[in-house]
Amino acid sequence: MNLRLLFLPFSLVFFLGLSRPVSGQTDLKVADRLYDEMAFAQATEAYKKLLDKNEPSLEIIQRIAHGYRLMNVSKEAEFWYAQVLAFPGAASINTFFYAEAARRNGNYEKAKQLYLQYGNQVKSDQAMAMKLAYACDQAQYWTKNPQPVALTAETFNSTNSDFSPVFYKNGIVFTSDREKQEKGADNEIYAWTGKPYLQLYYLEKDKDKNWGKVQPLPEPVNSTYHNGAAVFSADGNTVFYTRTNKEKYKKKKVNTDPTSWANPPLKDAPVSRLEIYISQFKNNEWTKPKPFAYNKPREYSVGHPALSPNGNILYFASDMPGGFGETDLYYCTKEADGSWSKPVNCGNVVNTVGKECFPTLAPDGTLHFSSDGHLGMGGLDLFSAKGTKAKWQAVTNLETPFNSGGDDFGIIFDPEGKGETGYFSSNRGSESGTDDIYSFKSSRVPCTLAGLTVEQPEAKQAQTEGKPLSNVTLRLYRAGDTTALVSYSDKDGKFSFPIQGGVKYIVKGSKEGYLTKSVEVMPECQSVLDLAKLALTLNKNKVNSSYIVENIYYDLDKSEIRPDAARELDKLVVMLQDNPEVKIELSSHTDSRQTDHYNQMLSQLRADAAVKYIISRGIDYRRITAKGYGESQLRNRCKDGVNCSEDEHQLNRRTEFKLIK
Repeated sequence: MNLRLLFLPFSLVFFLGLSRPVSGQTDLKVADRLYDEMAFAQATEAYKKLLDKNEPSLEIIQRIAHGYRLMNVSKEAEFWYAQVLAFPGAASINTFFYAEAARRNGNYEKAKQLYLQYGNQVKSDQAMAMKLAYACDQAQYWTKNPQPVALTAETFNSTNSDFSPVFYKNGIVFTSDREKQEKGADNEIYAWTGKPYLQLYYLEKDKDKNWGKVQPLPEPVNSTYHNGAAVFSADGNTVFYTRTNKEKYKKKKVNTDPTSWANPPLKDAPVSRLEIYISQFKNNEWTKPKPFAYNKPREYSVGHPALSPNGNILYFASDMPGGFGETDLYYCTKEADGSWSKPVNCGNVVNTVGKECFPTLAPDGTLHFSSDGHLGMGGLDLFSAKGTKAKWQAVTNLETPFNSGGDDFGIIFDPEGKGETGYFSSNRGSESGTDDIYSFKSSRVPCTLAGLTVEQPEAKQAQTEGKPLSNVTLRLYRAGDTTALVSYSDKDGKFSFPIQGGVKYIVKGSKEGYLTKSVEVMPECQSVLDLAKLALTLNKNKVNSSYIVENIYYDLDKSEIRPDAARELDKLVVMLQDNPEVKIELSSHTDSRQTDHYNQMLSQLRADAAVKYIISRGIDYRRITAKGYGESQLRNRCKDGVNCSEDEHQLNRRTEFKLIK
């Protein structure tokens, strides 16, 4: 989204000068000047004109790629970073940027390959690269298994960016850099994007629920420069919104943003950071906006205001000192005299080393926000969290179709829609990186989850069937919720829950003497008569008992974790999370083919890879050890020299976990 330029890399400063025409005699000096002034829309065109007359160079191609990245035009960025890497002297960071652009465009296989390539090039970033490669696998899974939600691109979207809707009166207020249509309107251009400055617009529905005409909010709410990302009080008489003003830049020796390739403006150039402004509707007009008490535009940004349902907590995004990452979410509480308390960080459950921004509050108080630091599909993803202030439960990705490879943000829920309808913003599929507003509507069919609890046989008995377990306590959680429905398995191990199709649930089973087990399910129900079936397998909590980890496969003679194996290992990760005192040995076994030494080496590499993956998912390394047994623990007669079928050999090729504690 083009808002990334203004509302995300807060530690950058922004040149707000007018764009200037590029003459037909464009040369490198002019192009460099445009680039240094952050007029990227014109700079990229100027550099491309140079390519019509000159041989391409790494420096020019790289600046074109960086320009498109900074403008958030990911399709162009992906193309130009591919050209950058054709030069032998290209820096490794370009591989990372290429991967990021590919992931934003939904090219997940390519992005995964590039992340792994970057991790091999820059060993210090290898763990991060592996996580991003896993995110590509997860994104493909979510894409193939979308939530049952219908999206509609709204008819009032323009050819420029439209985003961050918020309910107001009988319609919505949103942010846009569309061309102003009023007679004599000044469409001053923002040099970074080559588009008009952002303004707030109001759109009302008539009695037939049809949209009327888009109207800009009047002055003094809208000002000359950027205005956007607003929220209104419950009575609609107070608006909190984000604004930028020109500020003189105090030149520093270095650019404080390590992710930025843009140089700071020249000394004393007018720049901008985000501020929150507050205006009230009195005597049939908006009052002159007052700055939020904690604005500090010469040092940091504050923006994206959001109010709790009772209006007593104000959330916002900022890059003020002391945070966890590039931008964090903060909150202030309303004092008795109507003032706001000092900002407090929302904590590291919500905030990451990346960017958290665009907070909104659903009618039930659920926090929604966007982040590129939590596991996502690319760009900004939408997340939810239950809690308040600095106390939050686990953060949940909203998955597809809410999220895509692009930027997804600014979600709101219709108070009358019971959480099933609303609007959000996204730049998915945009050739130019512009944002659109989408409406969404969920359609879910009620049905029944029919389950069976069984005891998994130990590895030495794996060919026997698991026996049903009675009196297991089952808890059914809707994903992201902490309130559970409770049931118990009967004498035959059977249990059931009423559910809805297309909703993600967590089923957690527990019984004394057994490890707690959680399973994630998202049933597809076509009618109320459908039965979604689930088998929940529990393991005895007994030291030295071993169990096979099913469906762990490796390519021939290789130890890399395949996507299908990663999904199975994720189940083991969940088991370790559910049972925090447990310690295990993860072992890998081969069949008897190949030499003893080779099989021993290969099994150890495979066990190491599996353990490394589990640790990368947040499990303490002290809770898990890797052990390769090669062909030393065959489970049947198929030793060296014995003629066996492939199925018999497969029985020996396995991964197990053994309880150490």
